[in-house]
Amino acid sequence: MAKETQRSARWPKMKRELIAILRGLPPAEALDVASALVDAGFEAIEIPLNSPDPFNSIEAVARAHGKDALVGAGTVLGTADVDRLHDAGGRLLVSPNVDPGVLARAGAHAMVTMPGVFSPTEALAALAAGASGLKFFPASVLGATGIKAISAVLPAGTIVGAVGGVSELDFETYGEQGIRVFGLGSSIFRPGMELKEIAARAHRTVQAWDAVFSGTVEV
Repeated sequence: MAKETQRSARWPKMKRELIAILRGLPPAEALDVASALVDAGFEAIEIPLNSPDPFNSIEAVARAHGKDALVGAGTVLGTADVDRLHDAGGRLLVSPNVDPGVLARAGAHAMVTMPGVFSPTEALAALAAGASGLKFFPASVLGATGIKAISAVLPAGTIVGAVGGVSELDFETYGEQGIRVFGLGSSIFRPGMELKEIAARAHRTVQAWDAVFSGTVEV
């Protein structure tokens, strides 16, 4: 009998399906940056593992905001890092590829997972390996219509996110294709950016998402 796949945790319900990608975040700035994002309305924070001392940053942010936001790591490539992420209090695992071993280990820790995919084959393989959602990357190459076309062959209800080369300026275009989950990096954060600029960009991004996806307000 085939071994049953260890599935990841279900994709959580969020008011705004925006993931802040803080690549290059220094640990000394982690709490201030994360607090600015949470205050603006972000509910998911990803600190890629090719950032300086990423697990220190993840642990600090998870301790401070783990009840308010889904905190975790990106660019996770091996099972040892999955365990370290768990030990640091991270609950979100994002990767650039589909590695069944990584997804299985993350599932064992009840993490929310979002592996990177680019094709129907990769997307279906990720779902078969138990992924919570899919990161279509780079979204700027596939485009909204490309992601929508691939989504047509995926199971109903699959969480589909656009990551890579997208910003708040693209929300309407992707929203027209039914895509509402976004991973945002340089449009909201770059190493060396002043905190007040990060906060301003975060607020602008949240306002743009609300304008496209919040629906009409009854009066």
